[in-house]
Amino acid sequence: MIDTIKKTLLAGVGAAVITKEKVQDALDDYVRQGKIKADDARIIAEKIAERGRREFEEMSAQASVKVQEILHRQDAAVTARLTALEARVAVLEAAANPPPAPTRNGEP
Repeated sequence: MIDTIKKTLLAGVGAAVITKEKVQDALDDYVRQGKIKADDARIIAEKIAERGRREFEEMSAQASVKVQEILHRQDAAVTARLTALEARVAVLEAAANPPPAPTRNGEP
């Protein structure tokens, strides 16, 4: 499960890198066409990159919280199952090893 989450986050990072490259390419095209100045393109690229970093950090934090919640629930479920199994084992052990029956005069 942890591997799936890691892969998902890494895929998000990969998508962010591709998006940054596409944004940079689009801005370069606008500069070549004379629609914006190179300095303006650089500022826009920086703003987009910063916003992407913030969003990624926020999503990472939210994902971390969710993962912790899932692990906590799993831990609670495992603990409950373990407790139930221990109780069953105790019952089975008691049935398999009954205490010796007392004799008439109270001696074994």
